[in-house]
This record gives sequence, structure tokens and C-alpha cells, in this order.
Amino acid sequence: MTATTHLKQQAGPWAAGVARGRRGRRRARLIALLFVFPALLLLGALVVYPVLFSVGRSLFDASGTRFVGAGNYTEMFRDPATLKAIRNTAIWVVVAPALLTGLGLILAVLVEKVRWATAFKLLLFMPMAVSFLAAGIIFRLAYDEDPNKGVLNAAVVSVHDAFQGTSAYPTARGRAGLLTQDGDGSYRTTASTGRSVALPMVGVLPKDLPKHAAPAYPAAARQAAPGELRGVVYLDFTPGGGGRPGKVDPKESGLPGMTVQALRDGRTVASATTAADGSFRLSGLRAGSYTVKLPKSNFAQPYQGVSWLGPALVTPAIIGAYLWIWTGFAMVLIGAGLSTLPRDALEAARMDGANEWQIFRRITVPLLAPVLTVVFVTLVINVMKVFDLVYIIAPGPVQEDATVLATQMWLVSFGGGNNQGLGSALGVLLLLLVIPAMVFNVRRFRRSQR
Repeated sequence: MTATTHLKQQAGPWAAGVARGRRGRRRARLIALLFVFPALLLLGALVVYPVLFSVGRSLFDASGTRFVGAGNYTEMFRDPATLKAIRNTAIWVVVAPALLTGLGLILAVLVEKVRWATAFKLLLFMPMAVSFLAAGIIFRLAYDEDPNKGVLNAAVVSVHDAFQGTSAYPTARGRAGLLTQDGDGSYRTTASTGRSVALPMVGVLPKDLPKHAAPAYPAAARQAAPGELRGVVYLDFTPGGGGRPGKVDPKESGLPGMTVQALRDGRTVASATTAADGSFRLSGLRAGSYTVKLPKSNFAQPYQGVSWLGPALVTPAIIGAYLWIWTGFAMVLIGAGLSTLPRDALEAARMDGANEWQIFRRITVPLLAPVLTVVFVTLVINVMKVFDLVYIIAPGPVQEDATVLATQMWLVSFGGGNNQGLGSALGVLLLLLVIPAMVFNVRRFRRSQR
């Protein structure tokens, strides 16, 4: 037997084994492909095809019949509404993820020192179970400008009234022809010392009339002493009808709590507040004629709170609702990263004399940097696509002031614009803005896996 023949006999089983290995790998790949095929089919139908269709549709006009090339993209950056949507989206991307990451970090660190940490985390994470639709309705009601409906304005009005007070008669006005109204809403008349003066008011709502108000007729009969002014502020209306306009009748009520001032040469020289029967007394005056004034503060409209959903505050208000929903998410993710930190490093720092702030700034935050980055980038991707909260919370008149790219895309395509070409271009722009953040997140995930 020659050497060549011997080598061929030895190589035969080896070659057969290699061939069987190749067939096995091909079979394994085929089986894997069969299992992956349904997922690939769904991915293609739900992601790839819509993306390609949107890119193609963005190159045609509103009807979809005429090719316009980059015309929709040019129009997109000329439209003031789209530019405002881009500006608002930039505000969302800069503000919301940064606030959420910071709040999540602070809460995650503080929760470690709370006895009932699990219950606290559950409480903060609970809004994640609420749909964006339900959350939008909740905050739309909470932000309502009417203090009787909106809980935030009810709180603001309560605090304001506790410090500033409120006028008792916002609808009251002076009897025409008997009192002169100034441009600032105050009322005045002229009287001399030693005389009594009646200041008739109308337009007071029954609910605004205090329960302790007394009839004004006895007070109107009192005479003023020299060097003083007496008078009465009263509701010039007789229940049941009758009475004489401008005269204090027996059944007419005084208006307590009114501020009355005496002015001379444009300066206030005396001031008083009316009693339960509407009477007042201004004393210590020199003889002569004075202007008796009811300042505008008596008739100021009640404070109605803050216009949370006005053009100036609508975007911050919606971001506040978003923070309520996602703070728990950021806290739980950062808390999971915090639990993996090496405790020996923290204890060593404490033993070396570092305080809690130094440990937090120089050890905790640097070690948590990878987790914080993932949370931040994930939230950036999320806020770029925000739609529900903006569409539900912002009222119709300020919808344009709060619009972001996602809502603008819907409005242009289906919300009255009926221009799917321009809407598709907005969708492509949104996709291009999201892709870098997604790629960054995927690369970080692969590095962490390695």
C-alpha cells in the first residue's frame, strides 16, 4: 500500500464528517429562519413597509398623484406652525429628560434611606399604569382655569386670598346720577364736614350680601359732629318693590366691609370701614368740603388663579403631566443601578471623612453614569414621539402653541389639513431625529453585554 493510498483512506472519514457538519449547520440555520420568519414578516409589515411607504409618499403632493420631490420638505421648513412644533419639540427634548433623570436620581438615593421604600416606590411608579389618555383627562381637569373645577387654581386662589384678601362686592356699582365713577372703577361724591352722606349702590348679588348685614335706615338718621363726616353705604333696593331711588328706605340693607376714604387736594386724609349697617365715620377733619371715595378695591373681581393652559404656560404644564407619569420609571431604573454599586467604596469614603454630598457627587453619580445615560437617551426617544398628552391637555385655541412634531404630523395629515404628503415628510423628519438616539442606545447595550 502506497503512502498516497493510505492518506486517502484516512481523509475519507474526515471529509465525510466535515460534510455532515456543514449540512447540520445549514439545517440549523433553516430551522432558525423558519422560527424567525413570522417575526420578520410582522416587522416588515408593521415597520419596514410603513417607513418605506412614508418616504415615498413624502415625495408626492397632497393628492398623491403629482411628484414634487423635495417640495414637501421645503414647505415644511417654511410653515410657521411646523417651525413652532420643532421649537416645542426641542424644549421637550432638553427639559423633560433632564428633569426626569435628575428627579429619578434624587428620589432613588433618598428612597434608600426611607423605611417604607417598597411602598414609596410603588406609589411613585403607579402613574405608569395610567394610560396617557386618562392622564391627559386628569390634568386637563386639574389645570382648569375655573377654581371651582381646577384643583391647582383652587389651591392658588386659596393661598392668594389668604394673604391678599378679596373684594366683597365684585358686581356692585354706584347709583347712576348720584355717584360719579372714575376711570379706575372707583366711585366718589362731595360732602362737607358736619354733614351726613348716603352712598347708594346697586347690582349687589344676593349671595354677596353678608348674613350679618343690618338695615341702613337708623344709621342714615345720625347727625355728624363738627370736624367729622358721617354716612352710610347701602344697597339702594327695597325687597318686594317700592322705595325711592337715592333715599335710604327702612327695608334697605347696609353694606358692611366697604372701605371709604376722605380726599382733599387729591390726598387721602381719612379712611374707615363700614359697619354691619353700612355706617362709617371719618373724624379729625378740618372744616370744609371733601371728596368721599369708594376705592376700586371694593369692587375688584375675585382672583381667578393662573392660566395654566394659556399660550405662555401650556407647554410647561403638559411637561409637568409627563413628569408625573414617568418619574417613577426613572427612579426604578436608577434605583436598580444604585443597588449594584460596590458598597465598600461608599463605606471607605465615609471612613475617610467624606460627607454625604461629597459621596453623592464624587462617587455615586460617576458610578451611575452609564445607567443615567441609558435613562436619559430612552426618555429623549420617548419625548420625541409624545402625542397623547399634547393633543388631550391643550385646548383648541392654544393647540398650535403647544404642538410638537407628532401632533403637527397628525393635524397636517388627518386633523383638517388633509395633506398626507406634507404629513409623511414630517414623519420622516421625526424618524431621522429618533434614529441617532436609538443607535446610541443599541450600541451601549451591546457594549454592556460584552
